[in-house]
Amino acid sequence: MVALKGISASLAQTIISEVGTEMSRFLTEKHFCSWLGLVPHHEISGGKVLRNHTLKTDNRAGQAFRQAAACVMRSDSAFGAFYRRKKSQLGPMQALVATAHKTCPERSRRIARTVYHLLKDKTSYQDSGADAYEQKAQERDLAHLRKKAAKLGYT
Repeated sequence: MVALKGISASLAQTIISEVGTEMSRFLTEKHFCSWLGLVPHHEISGGKVLRNHTLKTDNRAGQAFRQAAACVMRSDSAFGAFYRRKKSQLGPMQALVATAHKTCPERSRRIARTVYHLLKDKTSYQDSGADAYEQKAQERDLAHLRKKAAKLGYT
C-alpha cells in the first residue's frame, strides 16, 4: 500500500491499525468511505437540500486519508491532477476531502476506495500519472461539448 502516492509508511500503519486487513465488515466501498467520514451528508426536507456537509468523526483512518490527499497536492500523479482540478472548482478544503475520497481514473475509484480494493482484493496499484488524467479529462469535456452541441442542433 505504500506504493500509493501520498500514503507513507506511517500513514499506512495508521490505516491498517484502525481498519485492519479484513474488509468483510464493510459491505461495499461506499460503506467504508462513509465510516471514514469522507462522503457528503445531505439534510433534506420536503425535497429541498437544507445543508450539505461531511459528518464529523474521530476516526484516525479518515484523518490519515486527508493527510494523504494533502501530500499529493503538488505531485505528478493522477491524484494530484484531480486535486488541482477540484481546487479550481470547489476551493481547497472541499478539494482535499474530494481527493481523499477521489475518483481514480484507471478504476473509477477514489484514494479511500482504492485502498479498500487493495486490501479486499490483495492487488497492487499502478498510477497512470497526471498527463493521462488530464488527457482523459479533456476527452470527457470534448464528449460533453459534442453532446451539448448535438442537442442544440449544431455539428
